[in-house]
Amino acid sequence: MYNLLKGKKGIIFGALNNKSIAWKVAERAHDEGAVFVLTNTPVSIRLGEVEELAVKCNSKLIPADATSVADIENLFTQSMEILGGKVDFVLHSIGMSPNVRKKLPYDNLDYDYYQKTMDISAISFHKVMQVAKKMDAINEWGSVLALSYIAAQRTLFEYNDMADAKAALESIARSFGYIYGREKKVRVNTISQSPTLTTAGSGVKGIDGLMDFTERMSPLGNGTADECADFCITLFSDLTRKVTMQNLYHDGGFSSMGMSQQAMLQYNKSFDECDCDIADKIRGVIK
Repeated sequence: MYNLLKGKKGIIFGALNNKSIAWKVAERAHDEGAVFVLTNTPVSIRLGEVEELAVKCNSKLIPADATSVADIENLFTQSMEILGGKVDFVLHSIGMSPNVRKKLPYDNLDYDYYQKTMDISAISFHKVMQVAKKMDAINEWGSVLALSYIAAQRTLFEYNDMADAKAALESIARSFGYIYGREKKVRVNTISQSPTLTTAGSGVKGIDGLMDFTERMSPLGNGTADECADFCITLFSDLTRKVTMQNLYHDGGFSSMGMSQQAMLQYNKSFDECDCDIADKIRGVIK
């Protein structure tokens, strides 16, 4: 441990169970000397295991719906009372799509669900920062961080309307990051993480195949939840004071790849195992 967050205070949104990236971040923040408040929706607290995490990290747990401005205001008010002042870091680890859960394809979305996806997964990030700024709840050189995914820039099979939400999330980070940095010296960033088997990630159709593909494509392999937590800690620390308005890839190099040797070997292997005419035709075109 490096005491990177010694004396710092924070709020961590979204820990559900020990598969959650937010859970890993909380453990690492605690190890690095931070004190913080944990928060999630009442139903998530009831169904998850975050109370166990609160005990482990000696943290208070405050129920809050991040889509509710009133709940966020209450969260910051209580947090500053509990922590004895303004906070130094905020983690937004929130995302959910009813359309994905209902397995509705992108060209046949339910628009009420779509609005919920955007509100929960992206607009809530804006709400958190808007409330924090109005309440002057974050110290100068504080750090606000949200978790994103490369589907914000590229089309990934069946990631669905969550891709739109992640694109909006990253745009909010840039737009609010400019204002928050200019006026309060608060930095705002997003981390584009490798596909990760969190509870939410497990709900994406074909996640196992996607993780295998990105593992083969990435020269360093997929970033794990624990490794992502390490990266988050550096962005909460004073070592990254001039990093803001960035979408930072934590994906083992996947975002810079076109085709890897491992992926090509697997691709060619699929032709060897298939005797169908179309495979021969495709192989002929490639040659």
